[in-house]
Amino acid sequence: MTLGPRHPRIPLPPIPLPAHVADLAAEYGDGRRQAAEPRDAATVVLQRSDAQGRPEIYLLRRHTTMDFAGGMCVFPGGGVDPRDYDHTVAWAGPQPDEWAARLGTTVDVARALVCAAVRETFEESGVLLAGTAADSVIADTTGDDWEADRVALESRELSMTDFLDRRGLVLRTDLLGIWSGWLTPVFEPKRYRTWFFVAHLPDGQVTRDVSSESSEVVWLAADDAVAQAEAGEMAMLPPTYLTCMEIGAMGSVEAVIAAGADRSVEMFMPEVVPLGDGFTMSVPELLRPLLAARRS
Repeated sequence: MTLGPRHPRIPLPPIPLPAHVADLAAEYGDGRRQAAEPRDAATVVLQRSDAQGRPEIYLLRRHTTMDFAGGMCVFPGGGVDPRDYDHTVAWAGPQPDEWAARLGTTVDVARALVCAAVRETFEESGVLLAGTAADSVIADTTGDDWEADRVALESRELSMTDFLDRRGLVLRTDLLGIWSGWLTPVFEPKRYRTWFFVAHLPDGQVTRDVSSESSEVVWLAADDAVAQAEAGEMAMLPPTYLTCMEIGAMGSVEAVIAAGADRSVEMFMPEVVPLGDGFTMSVPELLRPLLAARRS
């Protein structure tokens, strides 16, 4: 299954920098452009196993009219909302100070990031990483009452704290794993400091095409998503493409979740580096062997 219309192929890396991106970088380099302040954000790679046991991932195609990553296929996620910082939010699992150590940030920001990750996943997929206690998880969020709460969260009429309190729920922070951190290049006009989390689709829950920011959604094996991006059948930003590639190489959801339980974040910001007569963007050292293998 493909998602959206055909897009320009992603050549196997290193990827030449498009002319308009090179122009932005040049403007920053010679002082004509000032660096924008990045906004903190969280995204969740929601997974399940396909018939062959491979990790399948949930992807949304953003509306082409969106001012950031329009038309791109992305994981559920978005910017941190001020109310995500609420220290009274119901919580079960690793505590904010533990998350802060692994996310490389302050306790307040770590709490907000975890809250945003759970909130955005529910808003954009209908999947809720919460339960009535530390050893339970909601099994069904498809009813009309759940949809009303999801819409209220999405419109910011309802805060995550009030939503959980009203239903007697706690965040199941142990259902999240840490994967990576990406900072939008310094020359881009709109920038995000994004923490990537991983999670397994809870038993009994199903995803729903509900996000107001997406035009299409799909479950797709991570390896197939990479192949479609390279074939021009799916548009992705480099962090999404590289994350799909790395997760596909893990072979199973269990392996991904196990890796996510042990990782900590070192925020990576791609930089412009020479490539022949032009330029490309740098990638994390951890991913270079995988990229090299795809070229061989």
